Amino acid sequence: MSLEELNQKLKEQNLIGYWTIPNTSTGFREPEASFKPFLWKWQEIRTALDQAAQFIRPEEAFRRFIGYQHPDLKLGTAHTLLLGAQMVRPGEFAPAHRHTMGAIRFVVEGQGAATVVEGEPLPMEPGDLITTPSWSWHDHVNSGDAPMIWLDGADGPMLHFYQAGFANPFHAQRQAVTKPVGWSRKTYSVLRPQSAPMPDSAKFRPPYRYPWKETEKTFESIAEAPGDPFDGVLLRYADPQSGGSTLPTMNCEVQMFRPGEKGRAHRHTYTVVYHAFRGSGTTWIGHQKFDWEQGDAFVVPVWSWHAHENNSREPAILFSINDRPAIDALGFFREETKEEV
Repeated sequence: MSLEELNQKLKEQNLIGYWTIPNTSTGFREPEASFKPFLWKWQEIRTALDQAAQFIRPEEAFRRFIGYQHPDLKLGTAHTLLLGAQMVRPGEFAPAHRHTMGAIRFVVEGQGAATVVEGEPLPMEPGDLITTPSWSWHDHVNSGDAPMIWLDGADGPMLHFYQAGFANPFHAQRQAVTKPVGWSRKTYSVLRPQSAPMPDSAKFRPPYRYPWKETEKTFESIAEAPGDPFDGVLLRYADPQSGGSTLPTMNCEVQMFRPGEKGRAHRHTYTVVYHAFRGSGTTWIGHQKFDWEQGDAFVVPVWSWHAHENNSREPAILFSINDRPAIDALGFFREETKEEV
């Protein structure tokens, strides 16, 4: 039997000899993202939401979600994460359901709405972050008098890759409110009732609301601190139960760059999707320059050199989601920095 005959036999048996794969490697390898950096403009997104409101009926309010779809990918904003904007108009609600996908809500516009998670109403105000852990019943309702807009972030593409997704609709349009406002905050704060339930798994995450008012106070209290050399004044939304990652697969962070502040370049083996919550600035990703302003979103792919800067006279604030918890859990985390010139 010749080598060619062996190769053909293996092919017929749905096998492959790796010697048939062209070897262009020098022996060294590093991550190479399958998608490029990309930026979405808020002006276009906001206009599209208004247009969608003309066609998506109130009973389909949960579908009034516009995802930031990367042009290089079949699904998602990044290969592991998705981000998008959702609008719920006054008097509307998004029906209750649950899914394996873990999700977060970062509020950008409106007053008077709430996300109900596992029977607890979590009020929504601009700058608030609300978590919806995996397999939690949740629905949204807008009792205010103006449209409510928030960002939905999720690990959907990651879950799609693992083919491990489940989802269920609730048996009714809306779940009953069985807990008072602030229940999670009192139950899982540093000082908590002795009767507080203990988690039955290391991966347990309670639904939680991180109010912008408290985030803003934290920024004010450390505004004069040196800050991170790469990311300015950086805050991570810690799991209130363990102090660990925001969700098992995702971290949420928010960072402030003071006027004139410029971060050094670095790269790492996790991907980050940013939303400009306030102010404006510039991010260099590789050799590409991305100028962003309030509402814009952009993605920094895995193992991409990047650096942020604020050339304005006002503070700039970036909210972000990343997949570092999953990368850490798998032992894949690595980071490199560039020396200052």
